[in-house]
Amino acid sequence: MEIEYLLRLAIDKRASDLHLKVGSPPVLRIDGELVPHDELPQLVAKDTESLFEQVTTREQKNTFTRDLELDFAHGIPGVGRFRVNVLQQRGTMSLAFRFIPFGIPSIDEIELPQVLKTLILRPRGLILVTGHTGSGKSTTLAAMINHLNENDRRHVIMIEDPIEFLHTDHKCIIVQRDLGDDTKSFSTALVKALRHDPDVLVIGEMRDLGTITTALTAAETGHLVLGTLHTSDAAQTIDRIIDVFPPGQQRQVRLQLSQVIEAVLSQTLLPRTKGGRIAAVEIMLGTPAVRNLIRSEKIHELGTVIQLGNKEGMQTLDQALAALVKTGTVAQEEVLLRSSNPGQLRELITGSLFTANTSTQSYEFDLPQGSNMR
Repeated sequence: MEIEYLLRLAIDKRASDLHLKVGSPPVLRIDGELVPHDELPQLVAKDTESLFEQVTTREQKNTFTRDLELDFAHGIPGVGRFRVNVLQQRGTMSLAFRFIPFGIPSIDEIELPQVLKTLILRPRGLILVTGHTGSGKSTTLAAMINHLNENDRRHVIMIEDPIEFLHTDHKCIIVQRDLGDDTKSFSTALVKALRHDPDVLVIGEMRDLGTITTALTAAETGHLVLGTLHTSDAAQTIDRIIDVFPPGQQRQVRLQLSQVIEAVLSQTLLPRTKGGRIAAVEIMLGTPAVRNLIRSEKIHELGTVIQLGNKEGMQTLDQALAALVKTGTVAQEEVLLRSSNPGQLRELITGSLFTANTSTQSYEFDLPQGSNMR
């Protein structure tokens, strides 16, 4: 079984992911659903080992032997690039490939909220893109950096695990560092990046105290910092950052965060009624009201401020979900599954609480063949 055939098959089927596991045939994730490719036989241990051999270097093989897990990127010239994760389960290998298109989509092409064009041109501050795994965070960041690259002259340093979209210098100088090959940790890479004369720092994942501390300091000292978190909404994102710190430091961190936060963008993917997927995006901006709530430990009130901040460009996830139903883009039963307050969402859908601006709250995933959002 050849890995190139399987990866080409994934692209032809417009799959976002390919899963290879002993005891199952190759499985594709298409429009968010797992679809077994039953025309191919179930994989056995020697199949996954052979496929692993086809895509890894000697150093990567040694890393997997030592750690029993591995992250890296794999490319096929003229076809595409893939983010690969390998892990051991029940004594055998399991491989997951996620497709990364060569081209970087623009904000307009994927219908991201227009406010992102303004945010990415800010001179300093902290912008967080959040959501569960596979919600499109990487593509949103890539589109924002692409817009910056076409419109302003900045020095951008990106720290990724692994590198996904490949950026070419236009107006910006863009340095991309791969965790593992180019640096050993996010926190160390971020500290060293501050000595490399950056204007913008992009952190693939803000996963530990050291990384978050340095990111806040960088934003506070005049840099624009973008990062991702695996949180579902703005309030949870703010709490997650603060809770990372010891209790004795949390008051100071609240003040620091309130001063540097520019936006939290929380997104989730849903199946469209006509096929494909679409994202609903919650938008929280660093308005004076939002900064005051963070400073005064009233995070539970953020949802109300976001809901009422439509004129400033803010919206809750429920407002975004309701708009998708209103336009017939997504079925009501699908959005109710994504809401933390289905009762209120029903009211938004029926009209009494519906205030979202449908032109800025969601973006479609109906991309040209060979493209995909994750």
